[in-house]
Amino acid sequence: MVIYDFIVKAQDGAEISLSDYKGKVLLIVNTATGCGFTPQYDELQDLYDACYDQGLEILDFPCNQFGEQAPGDDEQIHSFCTGRYGITFPQFSKIDVLGENAIPLYKWLSENT
Repeated sequence: MVIYDFIVKAQDGAEISLSDYKGKVLLIVNTATGCGFTPQYDELQDLYDACYDQGLEILDFPCNQFGEQAPGDDEQIHSFCTGRYGITFPQFSKIDVLGENAIPLYKWLSENT
């Protein structure tokens, strides 16, 4: 199995194949909108703006597993991130990254990186 075999859910509920990103450099992040690192969205957007034309894709997966610091549903999280930080990189549905409910992508990443 390779990373391009995974299908993930976009923040709007659509299923997205990671094969859509073949040939790109992927920075896959799990984020929280209510933690001390939330301003990272500014830096991630700056990086995306600077490197998108060179093939960078940032794939943002909000996660509420760590101190419940990503409250709200997918639409609320996306509205917050686009409104406050102006993100334009792909944001996916809120997920679990650890444990039995972790999505297959993150289970694979944990075992293969």
